[in-house]
Amino acid sequence: MRLSRILPLIAVGLLCAAPLAAQQSAPSTSATIRGVVTDSLAGAPLAEATVQLVQAGGTSNARTAVTDSAGRFAFEGVPAGRYAVGFLHPVLDSLGLEPIVREVQVAGQGEVRADLAVPAPARLRSAFCGAEGSTGGMVIGFVRAAEGGAPVQGATVVGEWMELAIRAGGVARQTARRTGTTAENGGFVLCDVPTPGTVILVVSRGEEGTDRIEAEVPASGFLRRDLVLGEARMAARADTARANDSVPPLPRTRTGPGRLTGTVTAADGGRPLAGAQVSVANGVPTRADANGAWTLTGAPSGTRVLEVRAPGYYPVLRAVDIADGARPVRVTLSKLAAMLDTLKVTARSGGRAARGGFDERRRSLGMGRFFTAEDIERRRVLVVSDLLDQVPGLSRVRGADGGESLVMRSAFGDGCTPAVYLDGLMMRGLSGADVDALADPEEVAAIEVYRDSQVPPQFQDALSGCGSIVVWTK
Repeated sequence: MRLSRILPLIAVGLLCAAPLAAQQSAPSTSATIRGVVTDSLAGAPLAEATVQLVQAGGTSNARTAVTDSAGRFAFEGVPAGRYAVGFLHPVLDSLGLEPIVREVQVAGQGEVRADLAVPAPARLRSAFCGAEGSTGGMVIGFVRAAEGGAPVQGATVVGEWMELAIRAGGVARQTARRTGTTAENGGFVLCDVPTPGTVILVVSRGEEGTDRIEAEVPASGFLRRDLVLGEARMAARADTARANDSVPPLPRTRTGPGRLTGTVTAADGGRPLAGAQVSVANGVPTRADANGAWTLTGAPSGTRVLEVRAPGYYPVLRAVDIADGARPVRVTLSKLAAMLDTLKVTARSGGRAARGGFDERRRSLGMGRFFTAEDIERRRVLVVSDLLDQVPGLSRVRGADGGESLVMRSAFGDGCTPAVYLDGLMMRGLSGADVDALADPEEVAAIEVYRDSQVPPQFQDALSGCGSIVVWTK
């Protein structure tokens, strides 16, 4: 849906008069108009909003006030009559809305209340999506160009999410999708998305585009998410080393005209993490210097997924805008051991049931690869990934930086990165290459490995199109 519909809440001409001083000599029959401007989307007062008061039917004696930190404003000495009061603020511009106006009647002395507000999420959904989309969530935003920052018209915005459908043969997953096209001002609206829920957003226009970005729609059902359209080119990867397996390595890497700088530090103490690897998805990596500073050059421009890794630390995946004038990105990494200790304690109470589920799936599913504690002990492996070398369709690929990653053959015949679960919890940001950091072999009770078409619903990474590795600890 195009972002071309404007809420019918405004008489623009009433706010076009030149503002006069807020304080004027007041007749004895004058009143005070007082109110508060509220941002209904944020649930907070709206500071620094420009409020204008104009007498109805005329363009003279317009007066202006600015709200304070509590969103309050006041006009004193207002003669009797009928007035229009409205406000302007960048938040309205960001939503593609005209100034919000209401009518006020002043009868004589005293005080008149005139509160104003950014429309509530339900009203915005009804205005932009109509009655049919007013019960679901809504994603609204603007798309601009990475080079120059101009609004992008005619770009396709797609929102996708995973749904589970109960059918005669059992539970199956299916992808739901909403599509919109950006208007002249770059605006778009996606209606009837899950709320609360995770939506994957991606923008394209010709050969330009963005990465697939995760967006969390809150319980209010309204999400504002701007995106940057940029350029990415495919180039041959320098290394061609691969394991003895039928899984193809990732032979191509993404480049572009983008440049991004930043720093990476440890969450505990703020120590610079020299040597940390920084890259965009499938891009050429760089490493942080002794001060933790890094610079990505020749990167795809636009909204991309930045990946930051350091040995012994939990990796970070973050959506960033690689565009002209982009600010430096500051990333902090937490110790992997500390993160895993917390997760293990949380999962202990359900550990027996989880491992019971493992046994049931091993007996009944008829698909996937299962390793029991006896299997692990009998093979006497030094690290967990040594077990995974025995799984068909899964192999190790060495990158240009010397690091290894686990690649799984997808349904499309190319290589993909499987999701990793620990004791039933998804370890977001970890890939198959990180399984050795999760636990030593003697701490592992069981492992499940699934290809993309085999993954049970509880271990499906929405829209990843790849398989999963599930590790159960003792």
